[in-house]
Amino acid sequence: MSSPNVVVYAGPTISPDEVRGVVPHARVRPPVARGDLLSETWSPDDTAVIIDGYYREKLAVGHKEILWLIAEGVNVVGAASMGALRAAELSPYGMTGAGTVFDMYTTGEVDGDDEVAVLHGPADLGYPAGTVALVNLRYGCREGARTGRIPAEAGERIVRAAKAMPFAHRTWQELGAAVDGDDRACLETLRRLIGTGEWDVKRLDALDALAALQAAGERRAGGPGERPGGEPEAWAADTALTGITHYEALKWRSRREYAPGRWMTDLDVVTAGRLFGDDYPRLHEETLTGLLTGFAAGRGLDLEAYVRARLGVAEAEPLPPVLAPWLTETERAALPIGEQLRLVMVRVWPVWQSEDWRPVVLERVRRSGLWQEWSEIVARADEAAERTRGRIAVPPPEICAKLFLRHWHGKGTSAEVEMARRGFTGPQELGHAVRRFFALDVQNARASGNR
Repeated sequence: MSSPNVVVYAGPTISPDEVRGVVPHARVRPPVARGDLLSETWSPDDTAVIIDGYYREKLAVGHKEILWLIAEGVNVVGAASMGALRAAELSPYGMTGAGTVFDMYTTGEVDGDDEVAVLHGPADLGYPAGTVALVNLRYGCREGARTGRIPAEAGERIVRAAKAMPFAHRTWQELGAAVDGDDRACLETLRRLIGTGEWDVKRLDALDALAALQAAGERRAGGPGERPGGEPEAWAADTALTGITHYEALKWRSRREYAPGRWMTDLDVVTAGRLFGDDYPRLHEETLTGLLTGFAAGRGLDLEAYVRARLGVAEAEPLPPVLAPWLTETERAALPIGEQLRLVMVRVWPVWQSEDWRPVVLERVRRSGLWQEWSEIVARADEAAERTRGRIAVPPPEICAKLFLRHWHGKGTSAEVEMARRGFTGPQELGHAVRRFFALDVQNARASGNR
């Protein structure tokens, strides 16, 4: 059996050669950003080590991405920088933290992202740090006081001055200008010993975390339910969240370049169908009804009994007025109570069900004859957006939703019902979905004479 993978996300804190010097079989990735964890292929018992991560240039790695890995059986370790921050936030849910910086966060000694943030250069130069991390200054001042090389009072003044500066300005030159002359000699001691690595706590933490991981390599093969160091099996994210983590993973993993510089995911195809497909509401209703039927059978109930139990509507009780707005006038007038309650459950799914319907709908769409048609809608939307760039301004999501809802106006229905028939929870979600397709919608309206 092949050994579990170890993937280390590192940049300015520690170099790839230093990583492999401690864990020779590790695969080293750039600092982690939003989506990077989900785009990797993982197996149970693999290990993701987060050292560095982006803060400004790209979206930071999301908490739910990490929880998804944990739920998949991946051991997620954080230390030194972004890893220490996320581990302090997620250690109750199974992420493993290591090192002094992690301890600083968990004890409340530090609490800001800026404590570990640094400006750095490009990847081809090895991510050289252009500023100094505040946690390194704190650690250096503490060590300086302990060893008698920096007076405690001077260290407090230096940390206070650094904390008052934006992290992007914490260069040695600007720090020197921010402190009094008597403290500049102490600052020079910090610069020298952080530079040699002796007081570079981020690098020390990274090396220690990797060394502990390598030493625990044999224990990692202990069997199901065991984590490095004998910790209990991690909490399962897919039962504690609302099911969207697997959806996010699917989005990243299905991302493909369908034309030079143009990207599409399988979920984009489904979104196109939700917005433009006349057949989509029927497909949505049938698929979610199938899920509900399965849930009911699992509890030994028929569908109506299950739906009544979930909605809290007693047997023989009519449709409560509070649920009536989720049905059209025709549905309220013509359908029996059981069918009405089933439709309400389907349309307000997230309130009563944590199961994510989107992967199931996606599989249904893939098997249908609609896949190519809806894929082409995505491509046409991207083409329209590119052709009209600079000439059509895409409005905010709430405006996009308001404009798009004109397609679904009808007698006896409402915007809320029509959004729910297509799985949208409200104008904000609809508006975000519409933005990619806004130029295409404008183009279609002009072509049909609806200006």
